[in-house]
Parts: sequence; C-alpha cells; structure tokens
Amino acid sequence: MYQNYQNYPMEMKEEHALLEEDVPVIVEPFSNQNKVFLSVKKKNKNGAELINIKRIYDKASITDGKRILIDGLWPRGIRKSTANIDLWMKEVAPSKELRLWFSHDPKKWEAFRKRYSKELEQNKAFETLLNMAKGGDVTLLYATTDDEHNNAVVLLEMLSRELKK
Repeated sequence: MYQNYQNYPMEMKEEHALLEEDVPVIVEPFSNQNKVFLSVKKKNKNGAELINIKRIYDKASITDGKRILIDGLWPRGIRKSTANIDLWMKEVAPSKELRLWFSHDPKKWEAFRKRYSKELEQNKAFETLLNMAKGGDVTLLYATTDDEHNNAVVLLEMLSRELKK
C-alpha cells in the first residue's frame, strides 16, 4: 500500500534506502500535528513474525497484529469498550504472590525473571500464546510505567527463545 515512496520528502527516502534489501519491511504512516511520518518495522531475516511489547496506553498501530493484554489486573483509566485489544490473557500474568513480592522493584528484577520464567514453563496459557505468536504478528500489552522491568519483557524473552527452537 505504501511501497511507492517517491512522493515522500528526501529524508524519508534516505531512511528507506538504508534498510537491508533482503529484509521484508512494513512501512506505516502516522500523523502528528498535521505532519505525516513513517514508522518502519523489520521482520526477521528468516521471515518469522514479529513479537512486540507496548504499553496499553500507547496508540494502537496497524502493524501491531494481534493485541494481547498480558496483565492480571485491568489497567487503570482504560475502558474495556475502547481498549483496542483482541484478547486479555490474564492467565499468563505472574501469580498474585509473585506480583506483590516484586512490586516493580528493579533490585528484585533478576529474581523475578527466574521465578516468572519457572511459572511460565508450567503454564498452559503460555503454550496458547506461543501458538498465537507462531501464527502471526503479536503485540503484548502491559500497563506499568517501567518499560525495562515488567512481565512483558520476560514473556518476550521466553517466546523468542521458544520460537527459535
């Protein structure tokens, strides 16, 4: 749909030219204050689908694929009727005990990753999520403000590891 980029300003052509030619690319238009920008996402070289993580408060994108909320609690300030999610998989969220123990403390991050990974190994919902990821692009949605220390990061690592097998 947006493969013909000859009408775009020069800086956009240059950015597009820097992409590797053998890597399929999704070019997505979006606007901000009456200006049009392009967001580029690359698929893996082997053609595998993308798994993204994103805050549920961020704007939905046409390249998100299936949008899955992976938190055990519904996010504050988001209406279920306007959440723009395809599925709420609270079953893959950390257990209540683990969530309360972790309390988004970066000092507990490594221990949280190990404990949550162990929970996921025994979780049947994780297998369901893995099958969805094999079937197409998936975006894992989370609510916390910490982009580096949350369950979506651990899920992304686990899914990536399983998809490489």
